[in-house]
Amino acid sequence: MSTKLTIGVLSVQGGVAEHVRMVEKLGHEAVLMRRTEHLASIDGLILPGGESTTMSRLLRLGGMIEPLREAIQGGLPAFGTCAGMIMLATTVLDTRPDAESLGVIDVTVRRNAFGRQRDSFEGELDFTGIANPVDSVFIRAPQIEEVGEDVQVLATVDERVVAARQNHVLVTSFHPELTEDLQVHQYFVEMIRSSR
Repeated sequence: MSTKLTIGVLSVQGGVAEHVRMVEKLGHEAVLMRRTEHLASIDGLILPGGESTTMSRLLRLGGMIEPLREAIQGGLPAFGTCAGMIMLATTVLDTRPDAESLGVIDVTVRRNAFGRQRDSFEGELDFTGIANPVDSVFIRAPQIEEVGEDVQVLATVDERVVAARQNHVLVTSFHPELTEDLQVHQYFVEMIRSSR
């Protein structure tokens, strides 16, 4: 099935262009999602890395928190990387009291769990559902500390959970969009197709 998909990339803050590049390399259309009206025209949504507390504040100011939550709870496939993962989690540790998340995947996430900028690293990791090891870049990365019973763990680093999925929601601690490896984005494309 080679139907061209329209995939939104949340564009309030963070690494937007890198995800747009990956979506387009896979032959799909990327839409910069800045307003709630865009939700009606997309097949899936990527929440990029960036700064989760800033994202939360900008989404709240733009009146987008509830519409995003409702769209994803209603079945819109979503993929969050790093800060995007934090934004999708039900519980976030080590964040500001005024920060808000969408609460659409039953995980507890700890911000900056892998340390500061100087602790950033790259590597290959095994990813359930993807045949070959996945290239990954970790930058001030969060980690998943707890998963709900309906959440599937997809990848770990030293027994720390760094990728998970619950139904139509996918999250990674790392940035596949900062590599040339299209496999995780292709995995998300297949999730969108299977949810249609």
